[in-house]
Amino acid sequence: MSALRDLRRSRWAQYVLPATVVVAVALLPFFRPPLDGFLDDCILALVYITMALGLNLIVGFAGLLDLGYVAFYALGAMVVGWWASNHFGGFNGEGVHIGVSSFSELQPGIHLNFLLLIIGAILVCAIAGAIIGLPTLRLRGDYIAIVTLAFGEIIGRFFQNGDQLTPFGDYAVSNGRESISPLDQIDLPLIAQFDSAINLRPFYWTILAITLVVLFVNFRLRDSRLGRAWIALREDEVAAVSMGVPLVKTKLTAYATGGAFGGIAGAFYGAYLNSVNANQFQFGFSIFILAMVILGGLGSIWGAVLGAVLLAFVNNRLIPDVLDQGAINDLKNDLGLEFTFSEIAFGIFGFVLVLMMVLRPAGILPERRRQIELTEGTGEESIFEARA
Repeated sequence: MSALRDLRRSRWAQYVLPATVVVAVALLPFFRPPLDGFLDDCILALVYITMALGLNLIVGFAGLLDLGYVAFYALGAMVVGWWASNHFGGFNGEGVHIGVSSFSELQPGIHLNFLLLIIGAILVCAIAGAIIGLPTLRLRGDYIAIVTLAFGEIIGRFFQNGDQLTPFGDYAVSNGRESISPLDQIDLPLIAQFDSAINLRPFYWTILAITLVVLFVNFRLRDSRLGRAWIALREDEVAAVSMGVPLVKTKLTAYATGGAFGGIAGAFYGAYLNSVNANQFQFGFSIFILAMVILGGLGSIWGAVLGAVLLAFVNNRLIPDVLDQGAINDLKNDLGLEFTFSEIAFGIFGFVLVLMMVLRPAGILPERRRQIELTEGTGEESIFEARA
């Protein structure tokens, strides 16, 4: 671990190593077939990275435990379901079409360009984040977790029963437990319309660009005055307020910013899957994203990235393709154990988190300040060593 710590502190590693990784990741699709299962796994991993970075702002930076993060994913996906499909089929006569392909212009309903959908998801989820933050202004610890958990469950149930809600006249909020499908394929300016049935590479590069932007914003926020205010509230709320940190503004900004990132990821994910199904908006998804942040290290940007990548491939590749296949699966069947590891995936993630809390509570790539808090007085690392 000391060698890893020295590597992270070196100046060249701050720029050269990330740049090398970004170039290698960007060139990956050229070495894979256009329709490739591994490329699909990479796209999902990048979606999870974006979500984990958003949740890390709320939980890791500001110290506000959020157990309802699935709500932002749901709202972002529903923005695409509302504004890139035939869901509002008779709206405004022939519909609304802004910046879409010639095929989409012939379809009824609301059809907006993908960039407008991203902006819409940011606005909707930022407002939702501010709303969820209001009841938590006077709460701390477990009480914040309960409120956010309730918010996530309310949003999920709202869309699952949305086919019975018709605030827009003849149009329901959602299709209930049925999908809103098909959705418009991503259509960016000066680029041919995407087609997930032919080529996954454009989707990969699009979500990679989104992830890089979110990463850049995370680093800028961490080093900004607002980021320092979040960290101050996380460490000691009373002391931070007494030193002039605006409590209401700082907390609401944390929820709004983290929610916006979740909405961006949700909008892309909905467009990529070509459908939005309210059954996807489950509490377990919030815990899945939270596990990524904890595994990598609360408050650590690169830790959130690493945790998202690891759990994404464990969930999408290791469990279904390795543990549920081959010798391990045969041994399980010989022992008379009639279950699949996919059915107990969250139990596996829980076991991994327990191991992390026991063996490395700060995470795989811990934030320096949080590592100091956990190791202070234990003789593992002094404050002066951490600052070197």
